[in-house]
Amino acid sequence: MKVGIIGAGAVGSACALALVMRGCAPNIVLVDRTRIRAKAVATDIRYGTPLSPLSNIDDGDYQDLAGAALIMITVGVNEKTGGATDRNDPSGRLKLLDTNAAIYKDVVPRIVQAAPDAVLLVVTDPPDPLADLARTLARHDRVLSTGTFLDSLRFRVHVAARLGISPNSVEAQVLGEHGTSQVYLWSSARVAGVPLLHVLAQRSIPVEEFRQSIEQEVRFANISIIEGNNASQFGIGMVSARIAEIILGDERAVIPIGCFNARYGATISLPSILARGGVTHILEPEMSEDESSALQRSAEILKKAAARAIG
Repeated sequence: MKVGIIGAGAVGSACALALVMRGCAPNIVLVDRTRIRAKAVATDIRYGTPLSPLSNIDDGDYQDLAGAALIMITVGVNEKTGGATDRNDPSGRLKLLDTNAAIYKDVVPRIVQAAPDAVLLVVTDPPDPLADLARTLARHDRVLSTGTFLDSLRFRVHVAARLGISPNSVEAQVLGEHGTSQVYLWSSARVAGVPLLHVLAQRSIPVEEFRQSIEQEVRFANISIIEGNNASQFGIGMVSARIAEIILGDERAVIPIGCFNARYGATISLPSILARGGVTHILEPEMSEDESSALQRSAEILKKAAARAIG
């Protein structure tokens, strides 16, 4: 199966490398407005392919996307370039929307013309309203955003670090926007099946202090990374590759991922069953009253952002 990646910058390159390392895509096509950059990235990664599961990666143009099952869209300005690294700015990644929406209006029709049957995975920030725009431009529903999958992994990692346990033992989700209005499901978080809030009580850890600290770390993890490395790229590359693996393998795995939700009128992340053609079912988890209200507020923010992007 073929996977296309639009954009050979930091995030696109990380997606390509992660795809090769996971070995889930036999054929990868890297497209960039600067063909020489796409060629350089593809060549660099290709030299390491003898050490990974069998795959082939090439640079190409839009017509080379024909027959692709999945296309990752990573083009656009990032947070540092777009000035979205102020922790006190409530708009967060949404500050990049207008600039990146203009880019999507040029790129998405080219993608759809070349690969009309592909699932589109929006990786560019802010991914949720850009997915709504891409869905409108593509005129089909096989459009996803990476959503809060990465945020949920960050949630698990930070909780595990504080408790001194493996992140694999932590079950926790972030829903809503991949951005400042994201919602942390503390009420359903578990450590090996034990409610996390019970674990904190058993270890005499102050709940509110723990919650506020974890949420601060997760919500602004991207900014902390950018302050040290200019771009947040490797985590999202690994997440995008895992999403590709689920889709290409028709795994029907359940993950928090962004897709259009008619109930909320926008692309928003909820736990969803992901298969070959995209999301087949959206699951509504049990939430506390506060969590449910927060999710509704996040949805309203995303709905307004989508309307702005689509124009």
